[in-house]
Amino acid sequence: MHRKNISNYLFTLAGSIALLGGASWPQFRGPDSIGVAEHDGLPTSWSQEENIAWRTEVPGQGWSSPITSGDQIFITTVVQDGQAPEARKGLYFGGSGGDPSEDIHHWKVLSYSVATGELLWENEVKTGPPETTRHVKNTFASETCVTDGETLFAMFGNVGIFAFDMEGKLKWKREVEPKPTRYGWGTAASPVLHGDKLFVVNDNDEESYMLALNKETGDVIWRIEREEKSNWATPFVWENELRTELITPGTGAVRSYDMNGELLWEVRGMSKIAIPMPFKKFGMLYVTSGYVMDKIRPVWAIKPGASGDITLDKGQTSNEFIAWYRDDAGPYNPSPIIYGETYYTLLDRGHFTAHNAKTGELIYDRHRIDPLAGAFTASPWAYDGKIFCLSEDGDTFIIEDGPEFKIIGKNSLGEMSMATPAILEDSLILRTAPALYRIKNAE
Repeated sequence: MHRKNISNYLFTLAGSIALLGGASWPQFRGPDSIGVAEHDGLPTSWSQEENIAWRTEVPGQGWSSPITSGDQIFITTVVQDGQAPEARKGLYFGGSGGDPSEDIHHWKVLSYSVATGELLWENEVKTGPPETTRHVKNTFASETCVTDGETLFAMFGNVGIFAFDMEGKLKWKREVEPKPTRYGWGTAASPVLHGDKLFVVNDNDEESYMLALNKETGDVIWRIEREEKSNWATPFVWENELRTELITPGTGAVRSYDMNGELLWEVRGMSKIAIPMPFKKFGMLYVTSGYVMDKIRPVWAIKPGASGDITLDKGQTSNEFIAWYRDDAGPYNPSPIIYGETYYTLLDRGHFTAHNAKTGELIYDRHRIDPLAGAFTASPWAYDGKIFCLSEDGDTFIIEDGPEFKIIGKNSLGEMSMATPAILEDSLILRTAPALYRIKNAE
């Protein structure tokens, strides 16, 4: 592990926490996994020169989203010796990476300063050639970290799970036995925290399972086998009025487990590939999937208290525990977002839709965001009456919240991006293929 000026770092950390008011974006899509912020003064306009507090080059390749705690930003990356394959944009039907690379790779966890963009510490957790392949759009560092403010948890699929203190010292590690994934596409599902447990879902083509680990030691609390093949969806801890549930989207079924790993309920009818992360709002759970080649791209709004198989009968759009269902609104990669009372969906090929979040009623059907923007992977985010959609080209389109589709802005960085940003009290932390940005209104 390499460290830079730890004493200066601690001084900067103390001052920056006061400056930032302890702002934290501790996991993928933020504290509540919904991608919405309510802070005043967040930036709505930026370019390569405008409202850029800093830009820092990031080594290697990785699509893990940035998370933050205090003055620290955390990401993962993998640096390849020799010539790494160029990051690829667009949709690929197949996309296999071929045989594993023979080059030496370096799996790294990185911490940067929110205030300055300076590299605070890095920890290299593995060195060697990869044992598996990846999709041409995937990386070996696509899982997003999670933190409770005292420990950082980083995961590299088919490599391991690693826990660090805030200064970058390794607390524990647990190796992950490599497993084959569909067409060798690799992994992406991120770990999630609840109480004293760290949950990990590993859906692969050989032996799918879910783990609950003791967050302090990494010891296995329980492990269950899953009747699934490869999936890429991050699980979600649903705290509702009746109980706490662990929700796991999958090709075979969406399943809910209690905190002891006992199956509570399931619903079938997903598309062939499960990627979007579930989330909650209005007392309901929202789950979706939408592989672009499938005719059925489902969305469910599920009420608490279900048990057993709650799959809808043919032709049904609701039952005792499903408030509403649509078969035509699921996205492939981006997770949907609810802003106000509207359920917005960003589709990978650049279309945008809006539905009533409480009823599923269509507000407006597909609108193309821009004829030149044909690929979106990052999940949308929202604040200040606006929804932001980041294309793979690095263009962020701004859509006005409301009953009519209206583009009101476009911000361009000119660098490929597929990572969902982190939102602080006054700024965005946005990752592109070559760099990390802090975007902040100029003072």
